[in-house]
Amino acid sequence: MGRAEIVSEQPAAFGISQIKRDWTLNIWEGLNFFAWLRLLIRNRFAVHWSFWYIACIVTVVSFLNTTLHYLQELFYGRRLRRTRIREDPLFIIGHWRTGTTFLHQLLALDDRHTYPNTYECFAPNHFLLTERFFTRWLSALLPKRRPMDNMPVGWERPQEDEFALCMLGLPSPYLTIAFPNHAPQCQEYFDLEGLSPEALYRWKKGFMGFLRRLTLKSPKRLVLKSPPHTCRVRVLVEMFPDARFVHIVRDPYVVFPSTMNMRKSLYEAHGLQRPTFSGLEEYVFGTFNHLYENVDAARKLIDPARFYEIRYEDLVRDPVGEMRGLYEHLRLGGFDEVEPRLKRYLAAIAGYETNRYQLSPRLRAEITRRLGWVIRKYGYEITG
Repeated sequence: MGRAEIVSEQPAAFGISQIKRDWTLNIWEGLNFFAWLRLLIRNRFAVHWSFWYIACIVTVVSFLNTTLHYLQELFYGRRLRRTRIREDPLFIIGHWRTGTTFLHQLLALDDRHTYPNTYECFAPNHFLLTERFFTRWLSALLPKRRPMDNMPVGWERPQEDEFALCMLGLPSPYLTIAFPNHAPQCQEYFDLEGLSPEALYRWKKGFMGFLRRLTLKSPKRLVLKSPPHTCRVRVLVEMFPDARFVHIVRDPYVVFPSTMNMRKSLYEAHGLQRPTFSGLEEYVFGTFNHLYENVDAARKLIDPARFYEIRYEDLVRDPVGEMRGLYEHLRLGGFDEVEPRLKRYLAAIAGYETNRYQLSPRLRAEITRRLGWVIRKYGYEITG
């Protein structure tokens, strides 16, 4: 399959990380053919010559994905059309690198919950048909660790549903990863504001179709995690009036450099161009402010009993106590049954250490200037 660049991270003022090359799956190998063709046309086929072989592989695999999609529709289409989501989802929202993945994993420990796993998000076109078979022989091609933070990777682990929307052909800001030297793509799909009624309907239909596939496989409450959903609360509340939301925050002095490193890692690992990172710092500042402005507006749309806010630092310091508070506020119930599994999981990851970043005086001052209102709002300390 395609070769991606897996990052062995040794951050220093979030400079470009040391690159270790490895053979693994490229995320675009999950696209159906029509989504892949639209992506190429939108970017004028500007694949760097050193990645032409990846483009060829994606083209071949995209035909397979499309064929399997139609087979899945043949076998499961009628059942999918009858499938209903009986309980509105629980959405984890928050900026990238604030601990959304950690919180997702903790909530996934509850047997009453289901979630999109890595395979389902990267093969949404046919996972009902292929998951049991493909995950057996594709495991060797999956990287052992995530490139941005060295966290373990596995087909069964909770994953961002935004990747599934990309693979299904829905417009997404994540398409920027493929062509990082071009202007950021599909930015209007962050908050879905300003879309035509037809475009919004297509997005809702595609999103609901994916959730129905997940529900057909496991008819439980869905726990979904995707940072772009933080900007989409208005639409999500319209779709799911009884949905619950957990917003996780973290010190922006840590989140900003970590987000920069994440984007560089993804561009290096899954981009189809040699990334220059031109304009990246400004882009991260812009999306940072846009996301938190949307959170402020979202609070007014959600019943306070269905909205819970948590700080990453508090969650790490006392995960059991913070999770108990979350369960009680959102009235999820059953925490006493979940607590033993939670403690076993925490014991298993006790040795994990987060990345550390050294901020230059210039960058620290710029974070203070551009993001000071976020730092103050969530009770963090202004430094520098």
